[in-house]
Order: sequence, then structure tokens, then C-alpha cells
Amino acid sequence: MGDQRLRNRVLFLLMFLGVFVTSAWAQLEGKSNFSRFNFNVGGGYGVGRGDVGSFVGNSFFAVGGAGMNLNRMFGFSGEYMYYDLGIRPSVSLGQNLQSTNGSLHSFSLNGIVRAPYRFGGLSPYGIFGVGFYDRRVSSTTGLVGAPNPALCQPSWTWWDIDCVNGYTERGVAQHLGSFSKIAGGYNYGGGITYPLHRWHNAKVYAEYRYHKAYQSDVVTIVWPFTVGLRW
Repeated sequence: MGDQRLRNRVLFLLMFLGVFVTSAWAQLEGKSNFSRFNFNVGGGYGVGRGDVGSFVGNSFFAVGGAGMNLNRMFGFSGEYMYYDLGIRPSVSLGQNLQSTNGSLHSFSLNGIVRAPYRFGGLSPYGIFGVGFYDRRVSSTTGLVGAPNPALCQPSWTWWDIDCVNGYTERGVAQHLGSFSKIAGGYNYGGGITYPLHRWHNAKVYAEYRYHKAYQSDVVTIVWPFTVGLRW
């Protein structure tokens, strides 16, 4: 029932953004005094929540995107984000993991709403969207739970390890190697821009976002704080 509600919400948002895109093409028929296209590139420090907070903590990320503007207030963009999910050494040591690494790759379609007024050169905006999130992890740990059951560790959930009453199944060898899980999700947030008058249409921006992906094992939640450039 919950999955059906999620699919309905994502479908509604995709339909809404589709209307958004159609309107954008219609706007291209006339002339305007604003930039037709928008671009952004940036990076920063992200705060992990839930399992990301427990296994990874806070980490670095990078983001880039491009899109179109309907007018001075409304636009949309397609965006890619790389988020580091390197598991903390203390977690690896305490949960029987050998060398590990991980990452989150997101591809989203976002709507942008800009405030009609500036405040001393600062321009606030809001942003929201939906997309797909690919959580990838790898480890050199290898086989676990064979021939005897092994005590399951919390971080093993990212490798889709099957557990019964807290242990791996007897006689079933499972592998802690490379694993990827893709899911739909959404994001929202806001930021401010400040124009760089010496660079044509370029603006410095600072932004906060909330990203949530609904992987079938556990949800993935990150709070990226970004500093970068927008055009």
C-alpha cells in the first residue's frame, strides 16, 4: 500500500514537471530579455541522516546541471549529483568489514522558483524535483556465513545480505563485494545567489537541499550544503 502511494506521488510529480517542460517550449516562441538557459556547478559538504549518518557520517559531494528558464521567476533543470558514501573506518572495524567504499549517484529533474525581488544583490530561490538514486558500495570482505552462520552487522543491509534472527542463513554463502541498488526519490530546498558583475550572467550561489531515496532495504537520506556558480 505504501509503495503504491509512493508511485502515485512520483507519477503526479512527473506529470506536473511534464506540463512545466511543455510550457517552457511554448515560451520560446517569443523574445525575452532574460537568459533562456541555466547552468550550475558546485560542491560542498553533506550531512548524512539515518543509515548514511550511522555508517558514513558527513562527507563531500559535487553537483552539476543545465536547464531552461520560462521567465525571470520560473525555470527547470536536469541535474547530476555525486555523493561520497565512504564508510567510516570505525564502522568497518567494528562491523567486520575489510576495505570498503561507496557512493550515491542521483539524476533529477527540478523546478526552480526565483523570488521577484532582490535584497542588496541577493536573490532567493526555491528548488524541488524528482529523480533516480543509485547507491553503490563495494568491499573486499568476500564470503560471509559459510559454512557456519555469521552474526549480521547493521551496515550489511547495503549489500542486501539475508539474515534470519540476526544471523546469516546456515550453509548459505553470501558475498560482501560490489553491490548497487537504484530507487526513485525526491528533493527540495532553497538558496541565494549573488551576481558576479565581471562574469557575464554568472552568480555565486549557496544552497541547502534535502534528498530522500526509497531503496527497498532502507531509505537513503542526505542533506547537501552547496556553494558554486550559476549562469
